Amino acid sequence: MAIFAIVGATGVVGTKMIERLAESNLQVDKIYMMASSRSAGKVLRFRGEDVVVEELNEHSFDKDIDYALFSAGGSTSLQYAEIAEKNGVIVIDNSSAWRMDPEIDLIVPECNTPTLNRKIIANPNCSTIQSVVPLKPLNDRFGIERITYTTYQAVSGSGQGGIDDLLNGQRGEAPKKYPHPIYNNVLPHIDSFLENGYTKEEMKMIDETKKILSLGDDVNITATCVRVPVINSHAVEIDVSFKKDASLEEVRDILKNAPGVVLVDNPENNEYPIPTEVTGHDEVYVGRIRKDISRPRSFHIWCVADNIRKGAASNAVQIAELLESNR
Repeated sequence: MAIFAIVGATGVVGTKMIERLAESNLQVDKIYMMASSRSAGKVLRFRGEDVVVEELNEHSFDKDIDYALFSAGGSTSLQYAEIAEKNGVIVIDNSSAWRMDPEIDLIVPECNTPTLNRKIIANPNCSTIQSVVPLKPLNDRFGIERITYTTYQAVSGSGQGGIDDLLNGQRGEAPKKYPHPIYNNVLPHIDSFLENGYTKEEMKMIDETKKILSLGDDVNITATCVRVPVINSHAVEIDVSFKKDASLEEVRDILKNAPGVVLVDNPENNEYPIPTEVTGHDEVYVGRIRKDISRPRSFHIWCVADNIRKGAASNAVQIAELLESNR
């Protein structure tokens, strides 16, 4: 039995964390819902019971809590995660605040396991999560030499504001979340631009992939992250080069048997992963696997996953499941 807290319980990811935790086999003895003062007092449901949302403050973790799943933004995580940690709580944080801290584990359960040297565990970026799940077994077998990511990211990755911009844009309303309309449009811009011309989102994918897969500086990774007018589920085109020779059949066979991966690769019958069929699932779907005709030992992999489930809420719950199974 374990006691859980959901921080940011009323947000898009927070509500999905509650849903995903309720679906799990974890024995939840008690659950606390925490959010800002604006949401305090709201009533949420968990496994058929009403739970009143509490206002998050510095005393929220004075009580007995085993796990706190955070999805309330980086500033909130920086302010409260260490308070929870000092009170013996294992924090699983969905923000980018702790991901590249060398003391903090960055975990995708299909790829690596927590050391618990610190009781704060970082949930990676949504697009990174779905990309490293199929790349891990391929790296184990062939060694990765280079990765080029191109993402097609749904508006739910921006929270309710992104969803609202798409839906309101259909009615001709001006965007509030994005710098340009997303309806009937494509924006090559996710997060802020950096001095090197990349966005923070692109650098997250590069740096987090290296950390999760323990890739050295000799592995070259680049990324272009794009927002598309899709409600949910991100797609990533992965162009990967290996250090060892690999056949198309070997790559397909590894992915067919990889944990957390579903192979949908029958282009002759127009069967390949698409967001509308992946939404609501926890697995990472891959297809359109083909050799790159422009360079040796290189392959293209089309990768689609529900960014709110596997890309956020489900990965956090899976981390808790992994820790509980090892207790």
